[in-house]
Amino acid sequence: MATHLSWKAKEATVGELADRAGVATSALRFYEREGLIRSRRTTGNQRRYSRDTLRRVAFIRASQRLGIPLAAIRDALALLPEGRTPTRDDWAAVSECWREDLNQRIALMEQLRDHLTDCIGCGCLSMTTCALVNPRDRLGDEGPGARQLAQPCGPGPTRADGASACAGDSGCQPSAAAGEAV
Repeated sequence: MATHLSWKAKEATVGELADRAGVATSALRFYEREGLIRSRRTTGNQRRYSRDTLRRVAFIRASQRLGIPLAAIRDALALLPEGRTPTRDDWAAVSECWREDLNQRIALMEQLRDHLTDCIGCGCLSMTTCALVNPRDRLGDEGPGARQLAQPCGPGPTRADGASACAGDSGCQPSAAAGEAV
């Protein structure tokens, strides 16, 4: 039988939160072990989650569907305040810190979608120019996988001083500019 989380409830049991969030109770325990959410323990050692945990779980699930690593999700959630329900401004700050990464992911997904029928072995996405972009599988010397797709930033936006606008801590590495040897 499904449990029901009342809209008036300030706290939820693991079952109530799992039911309302649409996740397994084991997922909530995993998120807690990974430091993504927190609970308090009752005198009987039962978990109780504050109601705002529901929004955090929704954020975790949406982020996971986008392929965001748990470490990055944890870092983003660490920006939220403890001891009170995050405000719209708090969530906006979290959103802003991911904007560029999400834009890069969107561009990469669009590139993959639009060229999926082409060559993706080296990541150049072109059967007709693969020999020019990756002669003698030179990219294979850099490591396994589709090397071009492993670098979602590509030739991206530049600052006024001409330097790359890619954030250094985002894990993004600009690809060679058009016309440069890859």
